[in-house]
Amino acid sequence: MLRLMAWWEGVKFRLRDEAGQGMVEYGLIIALIAVVLIGALVALSGGLGSIFSRVTQQLNNTQ
Repeated sequence: MLRLMAWWEGVKFRLRDEAGQGMVEYGLIIALIAVVLIGALVALSGGLGSIFSRVTQQLNNTQ
């Protein structure tokens, strides 16, 4: 019985231990931001390419 109580106290201690939780949360936030940025760049890649092409053509025409 004493072993069971000691085991249970160890489980409760591990559940209360929050060391590293903040770093995990920051990692998840950074991963989410990266996924959103990659998705936005992929979605806008065609439009951005045409904008850069027009700017390049305009710059070449002014010379």
